Amino acid sequence: MYYVYKYTVLFVFSIVLGFAFNMFLLPHEVLSGGVTGLAMILGLLSPINSGIWLVILNIPVFIIGLMKLGKEFIWNSIFSVFITSVSMQYIPIMKVTDDALLSAVFGGVITGIAIGFIVRFYGSTGGADIIGLVVTQKHDIPLGVLIFGINSTVVFISGFVFSWNLAILTMASIYITGVVIDRVHTRHIKLSLMVITTKGEELKNELIGNLIRGITIMSGYGAYSNNENKVLYTVITRYELALVKSLIKNVDPKAFVSVSETSEVIGNFRKS
Repeated sequence: MYYVYKYTVLFVFSIVLGFAFNMFLLPHEVLSGGVTGLAMILGLLSPINSGIWLVILNIPVFIIGLMKLGKEFIWNSIFSVFITSVSMQYIPIMKVTDDALLSAVFGGVITGIAIGFIVRFYGSTGGADIIGLVVTQKHDIPLGVLIFGINSTVVFISGFVFSWNLAILTMASIYITGVVIDRVHTRHIKLSLMVITTKGEELKNELIGNLIRGITIMSGYGAYSNNENKVLYTVITRYELALVKSLIKNVDPKAFVSVSETSEVIGNFRKS
């Protein structure tokens, strides 16, 4: 049931992303950032649709993501990029409003919401999202801020290709997108995770293999069941919760899981 819910969310917000591009940003030549922005530039300058360029340019980035973030993440990302690309083929490029500034603002907000939810469910829209997530694995930098920094290069390209007025609108749009991503993605919220399971060793290996967090294991004893259990304790980020829940459900669907917000973490937060 979780996977149906996850892919429904990825499907819906991937279409929302294509809607934001074709209805708000592309009609005014206000670009998104990073690889997506480059795809939009090439789509405007060539007869090939931006959605096709989006797939082509993401291939090398996906290879990096596969090595650093794992197969599930890449599959989710490929699914998201594919749905976005297809939606951009069928959603007409038309102006919702003639005001370029309004389009930049609302396009940035909608794009940020869509990307935020896609990343929250352990996917990405490719490009700067993947690069940003790889960096945030090792450095505690807000994802939206990092994506904004990476995407700023597109502003200068768009300034030379189109006009500096459009470059300024692009900067405003990707800044708004970055702010909204951090509101939705909430990566900096730390969570304390406690799992009571009869499959302690198997679950430990699964979590260690997919996270960069250390795990403390304690022995437990069920007062009612009289069964021996293992208690796994770790601290994760809010963004990792969707992946962790999926891993726990696959290993031990009957595990008892407690998740609580942690106000501060002192010491080594990452696996050495």
